[in-house]
Amino acid sequence: MSDLTKFLVGIYDDEDEVVHAVKEIKSKGVNIHEVYTPFPIHGLDTAIGHPRTRIPVASFMFGITGTCLATLLTVWTMGYDWPMIIGGKDHVAFPDFIPIIFEMTVLLAAYGMVFTFCASNSLWPGKKPILFDHRITDDKMAMVVDMSKNSMSEEQISVLMRSTGAIEVNQKEMKW
Repeated sequence: MSDLTKFLVGIYDDEDEVVHAVKEIKSKGVNIHEVYTPFPIHGLDTAIGHPRTRIPVASFMFGITGTCLATLLTVWTMGYDWPMIIGGKDHVAFPDFIPIIFEMTVLLAAYGMVFTFCASNSLWPGKKPILFDHRITDDKMAMVVDMSKNSMSEEQISVLMRSTGAIEVNQKEMKW
């Protein structure tokens, strides 16, 4: 039983209250583990203190890789491996390659983004989801506080959550 972590879960039913509550609770020195919502809430990631994601950098790198591979493929096949004169054009007619290069860029960027997103969020087949409350998949928001990383008592944090609009506060012990 020593590997269980104690969490305090505050349930909210309004997205504006959640953002306000996160700012208020963080200003009191409470370390918030995560806020789970059924839909994206604008400004919540910055209020929690998440760093800006680097997924766009990965997308750019996958796109550049697709562009380079498509250019290499078209130039190699049409210019060196099997040169053909089509309509009196040169072997390497770059304007003809633009649709192929564009499609390969989009294809590699899209697949790369899906795999990067799944890998960075530990979403792989067969992984059991961690749900602190089943209502967060429908219409409620849950603010989760890891009690081992906070100096305030459970009662103080619970009162603070209720004062910021939590409709209920529960204690959960989960294997983390």
